[in-house]
Amino acid sequence: MEPNGLLAAGGDLSAERLLEAYRSGIFPWFEEGQPILWWSPDPRMVLFPDALYISRSLQKALGKSDYSVTMDSAFGQVIACCAQPRDDSHGTWITADMQRAYTDLFDRGFAHSVEVWRDSELVGGLYGVALGRVFFGESMFSFESNTSKIALVNLVKQLQQWNYELIDCQVSSEHLESLGAAEISREQFSEQLDELLPATGQAGPWTLSTNAATA
Repeated sequence: MEPNGLLAAGGDLSAERLLEAYRSGIFPWFEEGQPILWWSPDPRMVLFPDALYISRSLQKALGKSDYSVTMDSAFGQVIACCAQPRDDSHGTWITADMQRAYTDLFDRGFAHSVEVWRDSELVGGLYGVALGRVFFGESMFSFESNTSKIALVNLVKQLQQWNYELIDCQVSSEHLESLGAAEISREQFSEQLDELLPATGQAGPWTLSTNAATA
């Protein structure tokens, strides 16, 4: 039985190919030593910004004054932290080639990061790709309790101000479900992309003029 959503293997991670993949609802996900694998799972996990759920404990964490949040101020650090092996894994799917490819997308204005700091120490964050009115989430990390959730909440609040309508979370997880994400069919996801993405690889309305804290 084929893994859910595996469409193809091979190709490259050029900016042009990645942007075309995202416009089609496809993303790369593979491990070191494998060919590049391209995925479009059914169902698809998404978060509609208005559906964000903030628990009491998360609300308390958001109110802590010892955290600050920035955007696009440390993309390289964020993706490197996301690439670190998890406790239950010895490897990572964010290979050196993936890091280079998404850093290129960042330099072109398509990829973005959210950083959570305690003083000058990076303790949580996330990164993804913005196209049209969709943010395609790629990965997040926490070095302290709730810090990836703090990054996501701040991202969602900012995206709402910029009139984004969908956050792609790719595959289901309890972590994302606890924040209000839900599954929709691949067909529904494709319909959303048709409505919310431009015909060409145009970046989303990401209009940061400074790297000021959003928290």
